[in-house]
Amino acid sequence: MKKNALLRYLRSQGCELLREGGNHSWWHNPSQNKRSAIPRHNEIKDILAKKICKDLGVPFLK
Repeated sequence: MKKNALLRYLRSQGCELLREGGNHSWWHNPSQNKRSAIPRHNEIKDILAKKICKDLGVPFLK
């Protein structure tokens, strides 16, 4: 999955960028008070995208 597609989906689910880390971007879901790190790769494997969605409390979109 392309990183841009994942970030677009997370924004549509109400998630927002919390801060930029050294190698990761931290995203936050304010409605559920959950957060997750997203690596700065152009391509994110589906298994990792599924874990990120689970960490943020949003359903996984394939």
